[in-house]
Amino acid sequence: MVRGVIIKTENAAPTPVELTSFTASISLNKVNLNWQTATELNNQGFEIQRKLENSDWATIGFRTGKGTTTEPTSYFYEDDISEISATKLLYRLKQIDFDGTVSYSDVVEVVTQPFDYTLLQNYPNPFNPVTIIKYEVPQISNVKIEVFDILGRVVKVLVDEEKTPGRYEIKFDASSLASGIYYYRIKANEFVQTKKMMLIK
Repeated sequence: MVRGVIIKTENAAPTPVELTSFTASISLNKVNLNWQTATELNNQGFEIQRKLENSDWATIGFRTGKGTTTEPTSYFYEDDISEISATKLLYRLKQIDFDGTVSYSDVVEVVTQPFDYTLLQNYPNPFNPVTIIKYEVPQISNVKIEVFDILGRVVKVLVDEEKTPGRYEIKFDASSLASGIYYYRIKANEFVQTKKMMLIK
Protein backbone atom coordinates (compact mmCIF):
# COMPACT_ATOMS: atom_id res chain seq x y z
CA MET A 1 0.00 0.00 0.00
CA VAL A 2 1.22 3.50 -0.85
CA ARG A 3 0.25 6.31 1.53
CA GLY A 4 1.00 10.03 1.36
CA VAL A 5 3.68 9.67 -1.30
CA ILE A 6 4.03 11.83 -4.38
CA ILE A 7 3.85 9.59 -7.39
CA LYS A 8 7.27 8.66 -8.79
CA THR A 9 8.41 10.29 -12.02
CA GLU A 10 11.01 9.40 -14.61
CA ASN A 11 12.62 12.85 -14.47
CA ALA A 12 14.06 14.69 -11.49
CA ALA A 13 11.07 16.91 -10.76
CA PRO A 14 8.15 15.39 -8.87
CA THR A 15 4.86 15.16 -10.70
CA PRO A 16 2.23 17.30 -8.97
CA VAL A 17 -0.19 14.42 -8.45
CA GLU A 18 -0.24 13.30 -4.83
CA LEU A 19 -1.26 9.65 -4.61
CA THR A 20 -2.39 8.93 -1.05
CA SER A 21 -3.30 5.26 -1.47
CA PHE A 22 -3.15 2.45 -4.01
CA THR A 23 -4.54 -0.96 -3.00
CA ALA A 24 -5.56 -4.22 -4.62
CA SER A 25 -7.89 -6.95 -3.37
CA ILE A 26 -9.17 -10.15 -4.94
CA SER A 27 -12.65 -11.66 -4.90
CA LEU A 28 -13.16 -14.89 -6.85
CA ASN A 29 -12.04 -14.02 -10.40
CA LYS A 30 -11.91 -10.24 -9.98
CA VAL A 31 -9.07 -8.03 -8.80
CA ASN A 32 -10.33 -4.70 -7.44
CA LEU A 33 -7.90 -1.79 -7.68
CA ASN A 34 -8.56 1.37 -5.67
CA TRP A 35 -6.50 4.53 -5.50
CA GLN A 36 -6.95 8.07 -4.25
CA THR A 37 -5.29 11.38 -4.94
CA ALA A 38 -5.13 14.34 -2.54
CA THR A 39 -4.42 16.88 -5.29
CA GLU A 40 -3.99 16.83 -9.07
CA LEU A 41 -2.40 19.27 -11.51
CA ASN A 42 -2.80 18.85 -15.29
CA ASN A 43 -3.63 15.17 -14.79
CA GLN A 44 -4.88 13.62 -18.04
CA GLY A 45 -5.38 10.23 -16.42
CA PHE A 46 -4.04 6.87 -15.35
CA GLU A 47 -3.16 3.83 -17.40
CA ILE A 48 -3.67 0.66 -15.37
CA GLN A 49 -0.84 -1.78 -16.01
CA ARG A 50 -0.54 -5.45 -15.10
CA LYS A 51 2.45 -7.77 -15.08
CA LEU A 52 2.36 -11.55 -14.89
CA GLU A 53 5.33 -13.54 -13.68
CA ASN A 54 8.05 -13.67 -16.37
CA SER A 55 6.23 -11.19 -18.62
CA ASP A 56 6.36 -7.49 -19.50
CA TRP A 57 4.03 -4.78 -18.23
CA ALA A 58 0.80 -4.53 -20.24
CA THR A 59 -1.81 -1.77 -20.21
CA ILE A 60 -5.24 -3.19 -19.35
CA GLY A 61 -7.31 -0.06 -18.81
CA PHE A 62 -7.49 3.72 -18.41
CA ARG A 63 -9.16 6.12 -15.99
CA THR A 64 -9.52 9.79 -16.92
CA GLY A 65 -8.02 12.19 -14.38
CA LYS A 66 -9.60 15.32 -12.93
CA GLY A 67 -7.18 17.71 -14.61
CA THR A 68 -6.42 20.18 -11.86
CA THR A 69 -8.13 19.87 -8.48
CA THR A 70 -7.34 20.29 -4.81
CA GLU A 71 -10.18 17.95 -3.81
CA PRO A 72 -9.46 14.31 -2.88
CA THR A 73 -10.46 11.99 -5.73
CA SER A 74 -11.09 8.25 -5.64
CA TYR A 75 -10.61 5.87 -8.57
CA PHE A 76 -11.59 2.26 -9.13
CA TYR A 77 -10.78 -0.45 -11.67
CA GLU A 78 -11.95 -4.08 -11.80
CA ASP A 79 -9.74 -6.62 -13.56
CA ASP A 80 -11.33 -9.90 -14.67
CA ILE A 81 -8.67 -12.59 -14.24
CA SER A 82 -10.87 -15.62 -14.97
CA GLU A 83 -8.74 -16.49 -18.02
CA ILE A 84 -5.42 -16.01 -16.21
CA SER A 85 -3.69 -18.96 -14.54
CA ALA A 86 -0.81 -17.08 -12.86
CA THR A 87 -0.52 -17.37 -9.08
CA LYS A 88 0.86 -13.84 -8.63
CA LEU A 89 -0.03 -10.59 -10.40
CA LEU A 90 1.61 -7.17 -10.18
CA TYR A 91 -0.17 -3.86 -10.82
CA ARG A 92 0.97 -0.26 -11.19
CA LEU A 93 -0.43 3.08 -12.36
CA LYS A 94 1.08 5.06 -15.22
CA GLN A 95 0.04 8.67 -14.64
CA ILE A 96 0.02 10.91 -17.73
CA ASP A 97 -0.01 14.72 -17.73
CA PHE A 98 -1.59 16.76 -20.53
CA ASP A 99 1.93 17.71 -21.67
CA GLY A 100 2.85 14.02 -22.03
CA THR A 101 4.92 13.74 -18.85
CA VAL A 102 4.72 10.17 -17.56
CA SER A 103 5.16 8.87 -14.02
CA TYR A 104 4.56 5.58 -12.21
CA SER A 105 3.12 4.53 -8.89
CA ASP A 106 4.62 1.94 -6.61
CA VAL A 107 3.75 -1.66 -7.48
CA VAL A 108 1.09 -3.67 -5.63
CA GLU A 109 1.11 -7.46 -5.64
CA VAL A 110 -1.85 -9.82 -5.67
CA VAL A 111 -1.58 -13.53 -4.88
CA THR A 112 -4.30 -15.30 -6.85
CA GLN A 113 -4.05 -18.76 -5.30
CA PRO A 114 -7.43 -19.59 -3.74
CA PHE A 115 -7.74 -19.50 0.05
CA ASP A 116 -10.83 -21.72 0.22
CA TYR A 117 -12.52 -24.53 -1.63
CA THR A 118 -15.21 -23.10 -3.91
CA LEU A 119 -17.72 -24.54 -6.36
CA LEU A 120 -19.14 -21.82 -8.58
CA GLN A 121 -22.53 -21.73 -10.24
CA ASN A 122 -22.38 -23.12 -13.77
CA TYR A 123 -22.68 -20.69 -16.67
CA PRO A 124 -24.84 -20.39 -18.63
CA ASN A 125 -27.71 -21.69 -16.55
CA PRO A 126 -30.19 -22.79 -17.86
CA PHE A 127 -28.09 -24.27 -20.67
CA ASN A 128 -28.37 -26.26 -23.90
CA PRO A 129 -26.41 -28.47 -24.22
CA VAL A 130 -23.03 -27.18 -22.96
CA THR A 131 -22.22 -25.31 -19.75
CA ILE A 132 -19.06 -24.35 -17.85
CA ILE A 133 -18.41 -25.35 -14.24
CA LYS A 134 -15.62 -23.59 -12.33
CA TYR A 135 -14.07 -24.55 -9.01
CA GLU A 136 -11.17 -23.55 -6.79
CA VAL A 137 -8.76 -25.68 -4.78
CA PRO A 138 -6.48 -24.07 -2.13
CA GLN A 139 -4.22 -27.11 -1.54
CA ILE A 140 -3.31 -30.44 -3.11
CA SER A 141 -6.56 -32.40 -3.04
CA ASN A 142 -8.24 -35.50 -4.39
CA VAL A 143 -11.08 -33.90 -6.34
CA LYS A 144 -14.22 -35.63 -7.56
CA ILE A 145 -17.00 -33.81 -9.40
CA GLU A 146 -20.12 -35.74 -10.36
CA VAL A 147 -23.42 -34.87 -12.02
CA PHE A 148 -26.63 -36.39 -10.64
CA ASP A 149 -30.18 -36.54 -11.97
CA ILE A 150 -33.14 -35.53 -9.81
CA LEU A 151 -33.37 -39.09 -8.43
CA GLY A 152 -29.78 -38.96 -7.19
CA ARG A 153 -28.29 -41.24 -9.84
CA VAL A 154 -24.81 -40.40 -11.14
CA VAL A 155 -25.09 -39.52 -14.84
CA LYS A 156 -21.55 -38.20 -15.39
CA VAL A 157 -18.19 -38.08 -13.58
CA LEU A 158 -16.45 -34.85 -14.66
CA VAL A 159 -13.31 -34.99 -12.49
CA ASP A 160 -11.75 -37.77 -10.43
CA GLU A 161 -8.07 -37.02 -9.81
CA GLU A 162 -5.56 -35.20 -7.64
CA LYS A 163 -5.41 -31.45 -8.26
CA THR A 164 -2.79 -28.89 -7.27
CA PRO A 165 -3.87 -25.50 -5.85
CA GLY A 166 -5.54 -23.30 -8.44
CA ARG A 167 -8.66 -22.31 -10.33
CA TYR A 168 -10.19 -24.77 -12.78
CA GLU A 169 -13.06 -24.99 -15.21
CA ILE A 170 -14.79 -27.92 -16.91
CA LYS A 171 -16.97 -27.97 -20.00
CA PHE A 172 -19.98 -30.19 -19.38
CA ASP A 173 -21.72 -31.46 -22.54
CA ALA A 174 -25.20 -32.77 -21.75
CA SER A 175 -26.16 -33.67 -25.33
CA SER A 176 -27.04 -37.22 -24.31
CA LEU A 177 -29.24 -36.21 -21.39
CA ALA A 178 -32.91 -35.27 -21.26
CA SER A 179 -34.14 -31.81 -20.31
CA GLY A 180 -34.58 -31.25 -16.60
CA ILE A 181 -32.94 -30.34 -13.32
CA TYR A 182 -29.53 -31.82 -12.48
CA TYR A 183 -27.16 -31.46 -9.55
CA TYR A 184 -23.37 -31.32 -9.57
CA ARG A 185 -21.27 -32.04 -6.50
CA ILE A 186 -17.63 -31.55 -5.61
CA LYS A 187 -15.78 -33.64 -3.06
CA ALA A 188 -12.27 -32.38 -2.30
CA ASN A 189 -10.63 -33.86 0.79
CA GLU A 190 -13.21 -33.08 3.51
CA PHE A 191 -15.00 -30.39 1.50
CA VAL A 192 -18.36 -31.22 -0.11
CA GLN A 193 -20.66 -28.81 -1.97
CA THR A 194 -23.61 -29.30 -4.33
CA LYS A 195 -25.29 -26.92 -6.78
CA LYS A 196 -28.32 -27.16 -9.06
CA MET A 197 -28.44 -26.58 -12.82
CA MET A 198 -31.12 -26.79 -15.48
CA LEU A 199 -30.85 -28.36 -18.94
CA ILE A 200 -33.37 -27.03 -21.46
CA LYS A 201 -33.52 -28.52 -24.96
